[in-house]
Amino acid sequence: MALDRQPTLETERLVLRPLSEDDREALYEVASDPAVWEQHPIHDRWRREVFDAFFDEGMAAGGSLAIVRKSDERIVGSTRYGPVEEDEGGFVEIGWTFLMPTCWGKGLNPEMKRVMLAHAFEEVGTVEFRVGDTNYRSRNALEAIGAVRTERYELERYQGKRVVHLVYEITREAFENGPLA
Repeated sequence: MALDRQPTLETERLVLRPLSEDDREALYEVASDPAVWEQHPIHDRWRREVFDAFFDEGMAAGGSLAIVRKSDERIVGSTRYGPVEEDEGGFVEIGWTFLMPTCWGKGLNPEMKRVMLAHAFEEVGTVEFRVGDTNYRSRNALEAIGAVRTERYELERYQGKRVVHLVYEITREAFENGPLA
């Protein structure tokens, strides 16, 4: 499977383009707002050293995209495609997504996810999302775009506490017949 994990994708209001090292400061400006992370399991990603580790990991993993608002060419967040898995018709994770709070509730997340999902479904049959069990904002956003919670979950630890990530998914067929179609 040859999914381009760092495409340039365009919507009516956004451009998603490969994240580069030159984007670090502009993205940190967005990430430094504690409100972005208040429901996230890594609730202190607004701290510089925590953000830098997240940014470095995203750059090393590949698939990271800057989310740029067309109206002012400002970076308003980032997102990432995970590695493509070829079993079961192929799947990829979309995640690590965050937007500045002034973009919340404006329809940008579904607009962005629509183009990301359409791109992914050119090569894979399923897209997965992992979200912290207490991150209700993200869980609601996923359900609004047609993602369905699976029975699977992942356990991790952060700062000595247990972190539960729920696994959601959208199949190609569900996407074609769902709320983003």
